[in-house]
Amino acid sequence: MATTSLTTETGGFEVRRLWTDERSRAIIFQLLVVLGLALFIAFIVSNTIANLQRAGLASGFGFLTEPAFFDINQRLIQYTSESTFGRALIVGLLNTILVSSLGIVAATLLGFSAGVMRLSQNWILSRLVTAYVEMTRNVPVLLQIIFWWSILTELPKVRDSLSLGGAFILNNRGVRMPSPVLEPGFGWVFGAFIVGAIATFLVAKWAKRRQDETGQTFPMLWVGLVLIIGLPVVVHFILGQPLAWDMPERMRFNYRGGFNITPELIALWFALSTYTGAFISENVRAGIMAVSKGQSEAAFALGLRPNQTMRMIIIPQAMRVIIPPLTSQFLNLTKNSSLAIAIGYQDLVSIGGTILNQSGQALEVVAIWMGVYLSLSLLMSGYMNWYNKRIALVER
Repeated sequence: MATTSLTTETGGFEVRRLWTDERSRAIIFQLLVVLGLALFIAFIVSNTIANLQRAGLASGFGFLTEPAFFDINQRLIQYTSESTFGRALIVGLLNTILVSSLGIVAATLLGFSAGVMRLSQNWILSRLVTAYVEMTRNVPVLLQIIFWWSILTELPKVRDSLSLGGAFILNNRGVRMPSPVLEPGFGWVFGAFIVGAIATFLVAKWAKRRQDETGQTFPMLWVGLVLIIGLPVVVHFILGQPLAWDMPERMRFNYRGGFNITPELIALWFALSTYTGAFISENVRAGIMAVSKGQSEAAFALGLRPNQTMRMIIIPQAMRVIIPPLTSQFLNLTKNSSLAIAIGYQDLVSIGGTILNQSGQALEVVAIWMGVYLSLSLLMSGYMNWYNKRIALVER
């Protein structure tokens, strides 16, 4: 009996000590939260499956192999109305990636330019950029998308198309331009481009090391242009121009040949670029202003010109402040591309909505939407975080 009593008292003491210890108590609370969350998710899943069975709906992703029976006007890969739902979603995903990539490039260039120009000593230029930033940031992006789409759809009809040298045709159906036709021998031109890109990378590393050691600059921009553009062009002409162009040709009711960029894509790209570019410009301006004025004064004392000071002294230091909010703007632009459904641009959300209406697989389609945008955001965020660490100051 004494032994049993001692064991009970020891067990009770261990339980009290486990509860009074802050670390142990925190672990217990976390386990309880995880257990509660798991039970909640299990309840939701069980209830959903029961409701689907009661409604006679089959769950799963088998519907992705069924034929779609609808057309997609803007596509980067081969697709017909007899293609599967799965292929239609891939086409929508590529359209989303296309407009997001184009928007990120344009918004970055516009944002950096506007951020620098807003700090210009030119009063008119500075005020014009300020007006652009304030007007664009304070109007909902959806209204801007509809605004630009309305303008583009009011362009002349096909019979009154605007032509630029017979190569670029502009009307209310979009912009039709020449499409490249690859002929035998073009592989050598592409190989020359790859060689030029590699050579540019190696020369850039050498130029940076040389500048760090001697302080002498190297005209890397012009050398890079010669290697990346000039070398493939020379090879192209040496091989007899193995790259032809399919030119737009006027038919009775429309144009044939070349490729067409729809007004929906142009409007969405332009609206997302200008809207996000306005926010990026403020990030750039804040980053530049975060750099001490002493840096500029020291650069001027060494004889550097203002453009050299901005490019080689200010911007590299400001990037450490610019990158984190810049990542958020890239993510916002990618997610805002889902507003394409408002003007009929067939991106992932728009095509997914059509599939949802035809198949009735609402949960599966929404899960695909969430998974795709989550994956794109995590990939983009991971790359930007890696780049941010790469340019961070290292304590020695």
